[in-house]
Amino acid sequence: MPRLALDEEGNLVQALSPGTTQTQTYTGTAGVIGNAISATEVVRIVATTDCFIVFGSSPTATTSHMFVLANQPEYFRVSDDGTDKVSAIRSSEDGSIYVTEML
Repeated sequence: MPRLALDEEGNLVQALSPGTTQTQTYTGTAGVIGNAISATEVVRIVATTDCFIVFGSSPTATTSHMFVLANQPEYFRVSDDGTDKVSAIRSSEDGSIYVTEML
């Protein structure tokens, strides 16, 4: 069963505020954001080119991971233990991934 985002008073959150954004380039070799996502359970991801991404404490993206379209913002729930990072690898062109913590 999915968990819904709640505010400090237990009310359903319908919109989130942007927090810290990390940027990482990727090529035919996977790139990984430098810091774990620690302030939230939801992130917004935008990639400048089609790519594949994976989440984890020590992730390395491959072309068998989740495909993300270029310039299409996507929202993901991440671990709430403050250890998740994001890794990306290109589909066909080098690019950058922007990972924004949503508060």
